[in-house]
Amino acid sequence: MLLSIGIVLFSLLIGGLIIVGGVIRISEKQLGQRLMTTARTVAEIPLVQKSVQEPGGWTTISPTARRLRIVNDVTYIVVLNKDRIRYSDPLDERSGTVFRDPAVEAAYAEHSYLQKVKGELGTALRAYVPIMDDQHQQVGVVLVGRVMPGVWEIMQGERGNIAITFFLSLLFGVWGSYQLARHMKKQMLNLEPDEIARILVERTATFHAMHEGVIAIDNGERITIFNDRAKQIFGLDEDLEVLGKPIRSVLHDTRLPEVLELQKNFTNTEIHVGNTFLWSNRFLIKVENKVVGALAIFQDRTEVARMAEELTGVKEFVGALRVQNHEHMNKLHTIAGLLQLQQHEKALAYLFEINDQQEELTSFLTTQIADENVSGLLLGKVSRGRELGIRVTIDRMSHLEQFPPYMDHHNYVLILGNLIENAFDSLEKSERADKEITISIEQDSEVCSLLVEDNGIGMNEETRARMLERGFSTKEREHRGLGLFLVHQLVKKGGGELVCHSRPTEGASFLITFPMKEVDES
Repeated sequence: MLLSIGIVLFSLLIGGLIIVGGVIRISEKQLGQRLMTTARTVAEIPLVQKSVQEPGGWTTISPTARRLRIVNDVTYIVVLNKDRIRYSDPLDERSGTVFRDPAVEAAYAEHSYLQKVKGELGTALRAYVPIMDDQHQQVGVVLVGRVMPGVWEIMQGERGNIAITFFLSLLFGVWGSYQLARHMKKQMLNLEPDEIARILVERTATFHAMHEGVIAIDNGERITIFNDRAKQIFGLDEDLEVLGKPIRSVLHDTRLPEVLELQKNFTNTEIHVGNTFLWSNRFLIKVENKVVGALAIFQDRTEVARMAEELTGVKEFVGALRVQNHEHMNKLHTIAGLLQLQQHEKALAYLFEINDQQEELTSFLTTQIADENVSGLLLGKVSRGRELGIRVTIDRMSHLEQFPPYMDHHNYVLILGNLIENAFDSLEKSERADKEITISIEQDSEVCSLLVEDNGIGMNEETRARMLERGFSTKEREHRGLGLFLVHQLVKKGGGELVCHSRPTEGASFLITFPMKEVDES
């Protein structure tokens, strides 16, 4: 508000100077017209025309010129004959003397004009008019002058108008400044400009410090936020200036504009941008219930996959180590008991048997499964099954040489880990004696398939219809309902297909197939 008032006062000062300049020009013009009228009046007086031609005629002209000077409020009236002899002058002693100012020369050529000169009394404005007789012959020159008023004198003459104008301008200027400042501050949430600048700097620094990519657009799809992490995720140059540009000209497939088009939020969705797979949360930005833009938070799917793997694969590895430790302890106790009973041959045979079994499974997984992460998961699940009394069988025709496009070992660990754990949960509720899980991984040049079958309690039609929904679960424990949802998201990402066959009390079969060649999305 103070800045606005200062601008108003400065504008009044500039305007005042312009007005004073205009008043001076008008006053000068009016004065010139009055001086020229007075000079013509003097030049047309017959007594002046006659006396200016007579020797000693100044005795007649001087009293007349003095009266006219007083009546017309001029500083001086000088009458010259054709020989430039003064016939009137403000100083009587100059009458009869020669006027030597060269400025009068043009008047002796029958010209009438105004001229601004500097004299003894200051800057004066003069009017020059030739004196013509009855025969239209020039017989002399009339010179009428008046000292020009100063700026202060002019302002004193107009002080009433100036005071009123200044007061009204100041009143409405200050009132307008107050109203403008009040309106602007209300629009800016009652924040001062320095506070807004600080918040903007802090907000920008916060967005750039975030580990997730953040992009925001306005209703015109122009970028308003694009942090450094987003540039890294989408492979853009960190120095590239994108703010204010249309989002479609910078990135073609963020799917952020569809939030504005559909007026709908999208949470925990996986999108394919170029060769990158991302988890994204996209929201409408609303101010006072009015949509003003859209915001997207992106996270590299690899990070999410690693966290998911930690919840499935890594925890299962830890569990597998615990199971193996327990299993080896039982085997050691068995061997120790046989040795105490002096059954050395049986102890040795038992040792060879369990060693051969373990070596055969380990050798098979090492040879047929090219990724050690998947091999380790399967080995752990087999041991976990022994502890639970469940036979986990891996089809000896299984083999995996490479992952399908868009998939990696994180994806396979998450898919297999969740499917096998679901099978364990199903078999734990089953009362049958021969609990079994069969796992098969097959691959050729066209497809790669994963098969997990169990003979557990199975699913009814309602459960089958809703099993892929986020948060849906038949288990009462917390943090359930995400396993099959994540599996389904990964299947869609890899362009695969999930087929489930299940009936109550007859177990369940999950078959997932992925194409081994990239699908042309165009």
